[in-house]
Amino acid sequence: MTTRYEVINLIKQKISDSEVFVENLKGNDHLQVTVISAEFNGLSLVKQHQLVYSALKEELASEAIHALALKTEIPN
Repeated sequence: MTTRYEVINLIKQKISDSEVFVENLKGNDHLQVTVISAEFNGLSLVKQHQLVYSALKEELASEAIHALALKTEIPN
């Protein structure tokens, strides 16, 4: 099990300027995550998601995070 704060910290370590919002959907292993970052500028949606997934690689592989609904945005 990974806490909401651990998820936020892992993403912020990889994407330092990010704003991260995490919602527990079920059992602390089904999460909805929204990441807002200027680093996404110029990246395809797939590349944006790959960047976030790379920050959570170990948690996903170990199934500490079983399901992830991910939304990425570029700040206005």
